[in-house]
Amino acid sequence: MNTVTVELILNGKKIGPIDVAQGTMMIQFLHEYLNLTGTKFGCGAGICHACVILEKTKTGHVTHRTCIKGVGAFNGMNLMTIEGHANIDVKTEALVLHPVQQAFIDHFSFQCGWCTSGFVNEAIGYYESLKQQPVVQSELRAALEHHLGTHVCRCTGYVKYYQAMENLILSQPELIR
Repeated sequence: MNTVTVELILNGKKIGPIDVAQGTMMIQFLHEYLNLTGTKFGCGAGICHACVILEKTKTGHVTHRTCIKGVGAFNGMNLMTIEGHANIDVKTEALVLHPVQQAFIDHFSFQCGWCTSGFVNEAIGYYESLKQQPVVQSELRAALEHHLGTHVCRCTGYVKYYQAMENLILSQPELIR
């Protein structure tokens, strides 16, 4: 069996080196090697974006669909999955969600939840990019459609995702020009 050696940073932790069967998709690696099952397998063709994870780069965030990319393509990257966004407050030991996660909960954005991890990762990538490059307020709706429009929600819950992001961004003047 041919293998590929994988070494990366995932949710702030060093992973590997691990020998993985060549041809293993990233989503399989997350589920079967790391027991991180929050990233969902949707269409298996890279169309629905349920399987999106984030890469942290020097210039920002890039999203990747894990159902169509082999794990070897992620070698050396600094990645975040849905399991890596919330933190535990060291003083109170309470769970502190990322503002995007909290906004989605506050707006009851989730229905069945299958698309949630992909939406959260894409939305966090966009939200974080606004800290470097704020959006013109009149262009916010179009920007949200551009960034979230590729995601498929089989329950058709798009409105609440968009409202959550719009309200979150508008509540933070530093994200708007």
